[in-house]
Amino acid sequence: MKKNQNDSLGWSMKKYFLAKNMKRDIPASIVVFLVALPLCLGIAMASGAPLFSGILTGVIGGIVVSLFSGSQLSVTGPAAGLTVIVLGAITGLGAYEIFLLAVVLAGLMQVLLGFLRAGTIGAYFPSSVIEGMLAAIGIVLILKQLPHVVGYDADFIGSEKFVEISGENAFSALALALKKISMGAVIISSLSVITLLFWPRVKKLSFIPAPLLVVIIGVLLGVAFQHTDLALQADQLVQIPVVSSWGGFLGLFRYPHFAAIQNPEVWKVAGTIAIVASLETLLNIEAVDKIDPIKRSTPKNRELIAQGIGNTVSGLIGGLPMTSVIVRSSVNVNAGGRTKMSAFLHGCLLLLSFLLIPACINLIPLSCLASILLLTGYKLTRLELFRKMWKSGKDQFIPFIVTVLAVVFTDLLKGVAVGMLVGIYYILRVSLRNPYFYHLEKDGKKHVTRMKLAEQVSFLNKAAIQYALTHLPPKTKVIIDGTNSRFIDHDVLEIIHDFSMNAYTKGIEVELVHIKNWYRVPKLKEEV
Repeated sequence: MKKNQNDSLGWSMKKYFLAKNMKRDIPASIVVFLVALPLCLGIAMASGAPLFSGILTGVIGGIVVSLFSGSQLSVTGPAAGLTVIVLGAITGLGAYEIFLLAVVLAGLMQVLLGFLRAGTIGAYFPSSVIEGMLAAIGIVLILKQLPHVVGYDADFIGSEKFVEISGENAFSALALALKKISMGAVIISSLSVITLLFWPRVKKLSFIPAPLLVVIIGVLLGVAFQHTDLALQADQLVQIPVVSSWGGFLGLFRYPHFAAIQNPEVWKVAGTIAIVASLETLLNIEAVDKIDPIKRSTPKNRELIAQGIGNTVSGLIGGLPMTSVIVRSSVNVNAGGRTKMSAFLHGCLLLLSFLLIPACINLIPLSCLASILLLTGYKLTRLELFRKMWKSGKDQFIPFIVTVLAVVFTDLLKGVAVGMLVGIYYILRVSLRNPYFYHLEKDGKKHVTRMKLAEQVSFLNKAAIQYALTHLPPKTKVIIDGTNSRFIDHDVLEIIHDFSMNAYTKGIEVELVHIKNWYRVPKLKEEV
């Protein structure tokens, strides 16, 4: 395993405690913590797991995964994309402890995938699909938070999925929310949005993070509204379990039932979690790298190892499966996070808040947290992005818009799969049309056709090149130039050499320039 130039597989602490980084990472960690807390609780609730397991997963994702991850801005935690899988697995396996064994095995599988360099698959996702995924998540995020903004909090908190397990979707939940508006929540969310928009413009006080100020305002207003017509209900506030003793805290942990390791269903669930969690992580890492202001590149194989370690630890002590999550990562970027210290500190804050101030955390209105997520969603799906993709041409815009629609109306993985199919179609379409370039020349009185081959000529180009050669006019000269070609597929080489040997029957003169008899497949150098 090669050492990454930016960091070793362990965590070199010293360089992250620089003042220039900490002044950005500490405020960002607070913002991510405030957004992550209700998401952790909501995903645990939707998964049919204990609420504590959601917080525990966020703590492990923040503290443990960041120790091994090479990503500076990605935030790991329980993912809404896994809720249906987790809910079905807990029900199907019959006991939460058996499910935890599947999580442990899934983590070990991810570590193995990392060492097998399976993370390179992330480099093959078209940028148009990644942009579409980001925009779609922004749209779903906005739709899912609007009910919370008006005080309707019946669905699970902070879902990142359009369709609920109950069959409700973001549009139907929004329509129902409009019939059950809570004026107290509307006042809090309105002031929150105004604060988020205008507070950063107050230069002298901009060192106070706007989202933190929003939470403070929300708590103060929530307390002030008590015993009035504007009072918030219990389900309109964050709710975490309160423990009063160390024994009570330890009693919240659950442990895997290792005796079930011979159960084939356990291995099936583990494999499903490992594959889905790895794909979601690779997609999210690609997306986070695109919005990183410094444009750093995350080593993908190392990320799989880090996620695998996190899932193994999570399963061993009662947590849920985790992935890199785009919502929290986007919040981290938008809050000004600079290094992995922000993710690490957000994990510490989750743990401390649960242990020290659960009663205070339970005073935070969901409507002010929803306002923070509304602005995050808007930044992901801004109109400028749609205009930019439109101007890039249909080869970019169509995969982009298809991905947006597919993710919004299905889920992340299905939507990206549809977008990938469309994106691959356009990639192949361009590739099939451009395996070579024609150039007409004159050699005395004879017309010469120069066919300059592309840098990469695969078997997909076989039909196009064969068609071009067989339709050359008789009694001409053709120069097949492979000067710029790093690789030419064996099938294409066979066609070229067969043509050069038999073209004389049509009176065609053939000259091969820098065409080898065989080519070695170029190797990718991927660091773990």
